[in-house]
Amino acid sequence: MLQQIKIDKELVRKRFRRTLSSYGNNAAVQKTMAVELSEMICQENPGREFNRVLEVGSGSGLLMAELLRRCIVKSYYANDLVEESLHCLRNVLDRFPVEEFHFLAGDIESRDVLPSSLDLVVSNATLQWLDDLDDFFRKIYDHLRPGGILAFTTFSTSNMQEISTIEDVGLNYHSLGELEMLAGRYFDLTVAREEELRMEFSTPEAVLHHIRQTGVNGLLRHAWTKSRYRHFVAEYRRLFSCENGVYLTYHPVYCSLKKRLL
Repeated sequence: MLQQIKIDKELVRKRFRRTLSSYGNNAAVQKTMAVELSEMICQENPGREFNRVLEVGSGSGLLMAELLRRCIVKSYYANDLVEESLHCLRNVLDRFPVEEFHFLAGDIESRDVLPSSLDLVVSNATLQWLDDLDDFFRKIYDHLRPGGILAFTTFSTSNMQEISTIEDVGLNYHSLGELEMLAGRYFDLTVAREEELRMEFSTPEAVLHHIRQTGVNGLLRHAWTKSRYRHFVAEYRRLFSCENGVYLTYHPVYCSLKKRLL
């Protein structure tokens, strides 16, 4: 039976900090999600201008770059658990400057103070790391102006199922229906869709390298023994082989919501 454990935010922070320099070159799925999320936002606001934007989980700047490539933003607030990600964001801002920029370090769930009267709140491939999504949606609702947009991607129930099948541990992913229900308490839903993507790798070892380089192994606390490592590799090859080697499943979800007008 799959064990869903409480997220260790400090461990997640350390893993993502370690992979900041490699994330952009290895997170192909998250890059595609950032592009599609940015296009979705442009469709929601054809004028492509925002006064005040908050990004939750800004990381290496994948979404920031895609959004600023397409939209005009006056004030950009970026939040991330990893304080060192600020250096990556400044590199993006060298190419796509904004009038005003603020970095909000730390866990978004622990922050009492956030900018108010926001036009747009965005998040790419981050919300699966939060403990209390209902409280997050309520907090964002309080800081968006009426008619403001919350647009995000996250991952759903089939995500990286190959890892959880062998290791019997995984995140508490929400289904699209559950996300719609939680967010629907505060917002009007305008876009909700999901897809499954299968990445292929030459070997199980290549899968593990991919996971390490993107930091998404932040859930696994244990250090593997040689026997456990060999068991994982053998089981992965036995259960998840394909013509080109082995595969890994991603299950992205895309949502756009609007704060109800008063």
